[in-house]
Amino acid sequence: MSVNGTDPTDVASDDGVETIADELLDQALAERRALVELCLYALDRASAGVVERIEEGLSSIGVVAMRADGERFDPSVHEAGGTVPTDDLSLQGLVAETEVPGFCDRGRLLRAPIVTVYTAR
Repeated sequence: MSVNGTDPTDVASDDGVETIADELLDQALAERRALVELCLYALDRASAGVVERIEEGLSSIGVVAMRADGERFDPSVHEAGGTVPTDDLSLQGLVAETEVPGFCDRGRLLRAPIVTVYTAR
């Protein structure tokens, strides 16, 4: 059967093109990871206005900030930076405050948020 007058068996399969495309994709993904890491580094050292802008830019490519205030502390997702005592037992084990936001890239944890956790007095 011919497509546009060309027999498909006559069309050369160019594995070199696929290899170059794969290499370019790998390079683009590596460069994206490096830029995201650089943004996180800069974000930790930036003023509030710059932080907001960097977070907006990262969010637009699927990298979202994680603030865990009020969530149940989960050591697999959060890093405890400290504790704060409370007499309210319903708060025990909840995140009182996010000290340093974490970041997630399309569901993959890049950096855990550093949090302060309520503990019973």
